[in-house]
Amino acid sequence: MGNMYPKIRGDNKVVRIYMDHGATTRPDPEVVNAMLPFFNELYGNASSLHTFGQEAAQALISSRKTVADFLGAEPEEIIFTSGGTESDNLALKGIAYLKKNKGKHIITSVIEHPAILNTCKYLDDIGYKITYVPVDDQGLVDPADVEDAVTDNTILISIMHANNEIGTIQPIKEISAIAHEHGVLVHTDAVQSVGKMPVNMDDLGVDMLSISAHKIYGPKGVGALYVRKGTRLLGLSQGGSHEMKKRAGTENIPGIVGMAKAVELAEQRLEGDTKYLENLRDTIIRKILDSIPESYLNGHPTKRLCNNVHVRFSYVEGESLLMMLDMKGVAVSTGSACSSKSLEPSHVLAALGIIPEKIHGNLRITLGHENTMDEVDYVVENLIDIVKKLRAMSPIAPKD
Repeated sequence: MGNMYPKIRGDNKVVRIYMDHGATTRPDPEVVNAMLPFFNELYGNASSLHTFGQEAAQALISSRKTVADFLGAEPEEIIFTSGGTESDNLALKGIAYLKKNKGKHIITSVIEHPAILNTCKYLDDIGYKITYVPVDDQGLVDPADVEDAVTDNTILISIMHANNEIGTIQPIKEISAIAHEHGVLVHTDAVQSVGKMPVNMDDLGVDMLSISAHKIYGPKGVGALYVRKGTRLLGLSQGGSHEMKKRAGTENIPGIVGMAKAVELAEQRLEGDTKYLENLRDTIIRKILDSIPESYLNGHPTKRLCNNVHVRFSYVEGESLLMMLDMKGVAVSTGSACSSKSLEPSHVLAALGIIPEKIHGNLRITLGHENTMDEVDYVVENLIDIVKKLRAMSPIAPKD
């Protein structure tokens, strides 16, 4: 297949630049190499008593400890899942079903990922009450709004750690403290933040936290839910006693091993990657805002993920920007990958108070550690040209 990230080269170059790491990442070669033996050599079932099974069981034990150590947790607090969406479902439904006799009130935010919002809609349909707290024009939840929403029937608060579209980082530590003052459990979807900033369970104070391997250069189809010791929740699948009896089914050992390796690499690279990506991010933002009239940054200017650039442009459509950049060999997105095929305007940008006709001109650029400053320059130069061309064709754009 060749290099998936070829550099810009020559006058007759073929360019392939991937800047959609918020959607997924390429598995690191070390991750792939760690997984391979568990497909064709160490393929035992971790529940089997023979040597093949015990080899798999040992890999499971080791991987669980690696993920736990990275999060500042204990191994028995890690439940492996198929990814962020299943982790979110397990957290919300597992608590809702268990505590339905205590209360049926859940608090979340208006800008959550569809894995949370659609789960909350399902719970609302079957008799639970959901309160959606607002955000300000930079995408921040006010902890005071969360506290005001708490009632005697509140059983769970779920606020994402960092938004998947605009990258705004939420005050989870403060929200956790408020929740616990009222005897309420806290869950956070940290799928976008893990691997891009320090994430420690004792520091955040949450009771549950969702992560996904394929956002941190690991394989797709595997993730985990951290569940603080002493926190009870019901499993959603019945069967064997796998994953602390919370997730029945034979464990995906190759995927779990790959996730553990990705976590190990993320820990090693975290400080260096963060500084590197912040420099790329800030350069792109500065160049776009300085070079393209009526361009705007979405989300908080400083409390944002190190790799997230979310901008919007007046008088253009984000889908047109995406397709024309793709023709130049550049992969970006117009929002969340999970809703990118929807024609509905972004619920996140709407929550920021952006009017509908301005929402559609948005672009999400999410960087990875293989991106370079040369690629940044190439993307910005082409973006300047593309915006000019689209505005020239627009019947509503002012003409010079």
